[in-house]
Amino acid sequence: MDERAKIRVTLPRENPTSSYWQDPPDDIADERTTKDPPNKADIVIIGSGITGAAIAWNLLKDVNPGEKGSRNIVMLEARQACSGATGRNGGHTKAASYRSFLEHASLLGTPAAVQIARLEYNNIQAVHAFAKEHDIPCDSNPCHTIDIIYDQAQWAAAHEAVAAMKAAFPEGDPVAEYTFHSPAEVQSKFHCALDAGTVAGEQQTLYGGVSYPAGSISSYAFTTGLLKLCLSRGLNLQTNTPATSLMKNRDERTWTVQTPRGNIWTKDIILATNGYTAAIAPTFQGAIVPLRGQVTAQRPGSKLPEKGCLPTTYSFIYDKGYEYMIPRPKGSRNEGDLVIGGGLVRAKEEGLEEYGTTDDTTVNQDISDYLKDSLTRYLGVGEKGNWGEDHPDGRVRKEWTGIMGYTPDGFPMVGPVPGETGFWMSCSFQGHGMVLCWMCAKALVEMMEGRDNEELKGWFPEAFRVGFERMRKRFQGRLHTSVAVPPGPPVGGESG
Repeated sequence: MDERAKIRVTLPRENPTSSYWQDPPDDIADERTTKDPPNKADIVIIGSGITGAAIAWNLLKDVNPGEKGSRNIVMLEARQACSGATGRNGGHTKAASYRSFLEHASLLGTPAAVQIARLEYNNIQAVHAFAKEHDIPCDSNPCHTIDIIYDQAQWAAAHEAVAAMKAAFPEGDPVAEYTFHSPAEVQSKFHCALDAGTVAGEQQTLYGGVSYPAGSISSYAFTTGLLKLCLSRGLNLQTNTPATSLMKNRDERTWTVQTPRGNIWTKDIILATNGYTAAIAPTFQGAIVPLRGQVTAQRPGSKLPEKGCLPTTYSFIYDKGYEYMIPRPKGSRNEGDLVIGGGLVRAKEEGLEEYGTTDDTTVNQDISDYLKDSLTRYLGVGEKGNWGEDHPDGRVRKEWTGIMGYTPDGFPMVGPVPGETGFWMSCSFQGHGMVLCWMCAKALVEMMEGRDNEELKGWFPEAFRVGFERMRKRFQGRLHTSVAVPPGPPVGGESG
C-alpha cells in the first residue's frame, strides 16, 4: 500500500465510464456561466461534487434567487459537472457508525466518538430534509438499512459496539438506534439466503443482521439540483476547465489559479477535490490517496418481492470486506433495480491495484465478475431462493467506477491549510462522503467567515481538521495504518 500511495496523482481523466446516474447527463453538465472564466474572483472553488456544491450553497444561501451577492464566486470542474465520486457512488446515505465507534473511542476518547457518530446522523437527516425543502427531484428516500453479517467475529464485534453506543448516548437517542435480527428473521423479513455459498475458500454462513436508520438518494441529481440553486444566486460554474496549478502571488496573500482557458486571480482557493487533491496540491501526495471503487446496477430477478423495490437498503459483511446494495424505490427511473458495489477484496491481491489509481475510464474484470454473481448468492437461487430467473434483457444494466480519497488516519481533511493564507480545503471522505460532506462543508464556511468558535467546536470533530501532523502521515500497510514523514514541497511557486 505504501508503494501504491507514491503513485503520482493525476487530474481527472478524459472519457470516464458512464455511471448509472449520469445517463443521461443533466442539462448543466457542460455549464459555462460566462463564455470565458473571469480573470478575477473573490473565491475559487475547485470541484463540483457534493462538497463543492455544499460549500457554494453555504456561501450564497443568503442571496435572493435571481440576484448576485457581494462576492464573485467561481467554481472550476475538470470534466462535466458532478462527474467525480458524487456522480459515481451507489446512492447510499448510510453511516454504520457502530462499525467505527469503538475504534474512534479508543483513538480519540468516547466524547469524540459520540461527536463523530452524531455528525454522521445529522448529515443524513440534513441532506434528505434539504432535498424535500427545496423540492429537488433526486429520489430522496429516508428508510432503514440492514447489515447482513456472515462472519462470527464481525457479529460479536457488532454486539459489543452497539452496547457501547447505547451506553454512551442518552436513552432513546436515534443515533444509537440499532436492532438485531436472527438468521431466521433475516431470511423471512429481508429475503436473504441462510447460506451464501463459498467464496475464495471461505464459507459464508449467515449469523444475523443489524438494522438502523439510513436512506438512499441519487447523489448526482441532488448535487446538480443544488448547483442550480447556487447558479440562481450568482455562482459562476466553469465545467471542462481543470485547475492545473495554484500559484501564490508575490504579495503572499493572494493566488493565481491556472487553467487551460486562462488564469484567475483570487483571494481564496477552496479545494473540494477529494481523491484528486494531490494533483494540484503536491503537499498532499501520499497524505490523500485515491482508491477506485466499482458499482453495478442490476435488473431484479423474477422472484424478488415488490419487483425489487425492497423497503430497506443492505450491506453484506464478511471477514475482510463487504458489499452494499440499494434497491431503487418505487416511482424512480428503473424502479426495482438493485445498485450493488464493493467487492474490492475479491480482486487480485485483495484489490491492491485499486489503490493509488485515478483511472475511472475502465473497470476491474475480477470485481465485475464477482459483483455480477453476488446477488444470486446473497438472495438465493433455486426453488427456495428469492432471485428467480434473470431479467430477459440481462442481469447487469450498467457498470462503472469512481475515485474516492483516503487518509492514513481515516478522517477527512477540513479547514485552512496550515502555513498558508487564503487556502482552504474539504477533502478525502474515505468512501463515506454522503454522510460527511454536507456537514464538513458547513463547518468550512463557518471557519472562513470567522465563526470558528466554541459552538462550532461543539459539533465539529477536532480530528477532521487539517494540521501539519496529519499532512505528514503516510500509509504503512492497508487503510488506517500510518507513519509520519517530513513535510512535502510547497503547494506551488510564485507568480505575478
